[in-house]
Amino acid sequence: MDIKKFGVIGAGQMGNGIAQVAAMSGLEVIMNDIKDEFVKRGIDTITKNLTRSVEKGKMTSEEKDAVLKRIKTSTDLKDMAAADFVVEAATEKETLKFKIFQDLDAICPSNVILSTNTSSIPIGRIASQTKRPGKVIGMHFMNPVPVMKLVEIIRGIATSDETFKITWDLSLKFGKTPASANDYPGFISNRILLPMINEAIYCLYHGVGAKEDIDTVMKLGMNHPMGPLALADLIGLDTCLAIMETLYNGFNDSKYRPCPLLRKYVEAGWLGKKTGRGFYEYT
Repeated sequence: MDIKKFGVIGAGQMGNGIAQVAAMSGLEVIMNDIKDEFVKRGIDTITKNLTRSVEKGKMTSEEKDAVLKRIKTSTDLKDMAAADFVVEAATEKETLKFKIFQDLDAICPSNVILSTNTSSIPIGRIASQTKRPGKVIGMHFMNPVPVMKLVEIIRGIATSDETFKITWDLSLKFGKTPASANDYPGFISNRILLPMINEAIYCLYHGVGAKEDIDTVMKLGMNHPMGPLALADLIGLDTCLAIMETLYNGFNDSKYRPCPLLRKYVEAGWLGKKTGRGFYEYT
C-alpha cells in the first residue's frame, strides 16, 4: 500500500509532533483538531521546532518551508476521507477515542488503516468500535515526537499482518525505531514507566523526600535523563492519571492504584508544564 497522504487527529503536543515527522519524511499531512486555535497553535509549535533546526544547521530555510507546505490544517473530520493512513492523537479518554474511531470508520475508505497513539487503552477495545478491526493498530509515539526515536507498535487480537507491516515500515520511513508490543493495558512502555512515576509520587506524598531530591536520586543514581516528577509534568498529570486508571482497572491489581496526590493535583487543574504548574512551577 502506497501511503502519500497522512492524517493526524489532534494538534496538541503529540499530534503536532507526529505531523512534523510525517511531513519531514515527505508525506502530505492533514492535521485536524476541533478548533482553529488548536491547529494554529500546533502549526506554531512545528514552525518553532523547524526554525530551531535551521538555526542549528540541521536543515535549510528552503527545507523548512517545504515541510510546512506539506501540512494542511483541518477542523472537519470529514477531511480525513482523503488520507491513506490515519493516526489518532486525541486526549487519553476512552469515550472520546471510541467516538473518533466510529466517525473515522464511516468517513475513511475501507482500505485505510486507522491507528491510535493511545498510551494505554487496549487496541482491541478501540478496534471493536469499527467495522475494520483488522486495519486498526496502535502506533504509540514518545514525547517529544521529533526527538524520541521509539515508536511502540501494538497489534490488537484482530490486527492483520499486512496492517502491522505497513505500520512498521511507516515508522522506519519516519526515521524511528519500532518495537512490537502485545495488546495489554499500558503495553510495554507505560506498564513499566507509569508505575515508577506513580511510586515517585507516593514518595513525595509520604514525605520520603522533597521533589528535587526524588528527581536527583533517579537522575544521578539511576542515570535517568529526567527525574520522574519532572517527567510526569512533561507528560501531563491528567495523562498520567488516565494511564494509571487504565492499568488499575485493566489488571484489578492494587499495585497500580493511582497515588491520591496525583489525583488531587489533577482535580486542582495542576496538570504540569502545559498549565504552568504541576509538581514544579513553570513561567
